Amino acid sequence: MGDTTTLTIRVPVNLKRRLDKLARKSKLSKSWLATDAVEQYVAEQERQATLVRTAEYQIESGKFLRHEEVRRWLLSWGAEKELPPPTCK
Repeated sequence: MGDTTTLTIRVPVNLKRRLDKLARKSKLSKSWLATDAVEQYVAEQERQATLVRTAEYQIESGKFLRHEEVRRWLLSWGAEKELPPPTCK
């Protein structure tokens, strides 16, 4: 399993009961289930942080579209004079 360490957390009683029940039904340990949940949560938070950093960089570089430009273009879809897609300046 590689290097591991112990992490102690406080959870609501009802959550602990649900974890106990899930462990029994899935035949997986509570430790495995909790580790998997924390791993997924941390990975998602890291992914979101990367997306935010990327978006901030794009905004600082001027690579973005204003909401109103996109809205105007989308509302023109299917119209006789459909607007061309907006472009980043």
